[in-house]
Amino acid sequence: MKKLSEKVAVVTGSSKGIGAAIALKLSEAGAKVIVNYSGNQAAAEEVVSQIKSNGGDAFSIKADVSKKEEIAHLFDESIAHFGKVDIWVNNAGVMLNALIQDLSEEQLEKQLDINVKGVFYSLQQAATKLSNNGSIINLSSTVTRTIFPTYGVYSATKAAVEQMSRVFSKEIGFKGINVNCVLPGPTGTDLFLNGKTEEQIGQLTSTNAFKRLGTPEDIARVAVFLATDEAKWITGQSIGANGGMA
Repeated sequence: MKKLSEKVAVVTGSSKGIGAAIALKLSEAGAKVIVNYSGNQAAAEEVVSQIKSNGGDAFSIKADVSKKEEIAHLFDESIAHFGKVDIWVNNAGVMLNALIQDLSEEQLEKQLDINVKGVFYSLQQAATKLSNNGSIINLSSTVTRTIFPTYGVYSATKAAVEQMSRVFSKEIGFKGINVNCVLPGPTGTDLFLNGKTEEQIGQLTSTNAFKRLGTPEDIARVAVFLATDEAKWITGQSIGANGGMA
């Protein structure tokens, strides 16, 4: 039997990149998957199609994670479709790099809305709607362990995610729910590659032990493990999936 058979998982922002890889890997492990997207329905449906073609079961739901009412809708629609939610993966996020002195108010607010409020609202909903003995996996970033210019606000939002996760793990543990963060290093996604020169990518690649970019699948394998019963004694942790970068 697959490790996540009979489980239902929601992955926010899973129409592409790391989120799509997590959705696919969760399905391979036996979970039914809700593919969440905010704008690109065609990409989300492609992930659903891939899951179904591999023998899995999936459904897509549009929701903007920065809005409390839409997170509630995502939870409720997922439960209406599959009967419950056992696994919640907060993957949706934005990274807008600039020196702190140059970052616009709009760039600040967007990162706070999606990266911080999106996780906060989902934890609030999970407190009453996630199944007992479920799992929450929040995507943070290895930049919380580094000091890179232009990453000030982005890394601050991800540090907030890690601290909320630690606190919430103790608030919700009585239900058997574990809460952990996965911290990707430089990974070959559009989010990471956008706006970077080959030289910058090469410099960041050189910081890990294997001298390569991570792949979305590298991150997805860690996230899926944290959703299995084998990881139930792991909670309130921030786990680097970064090739030894930091």
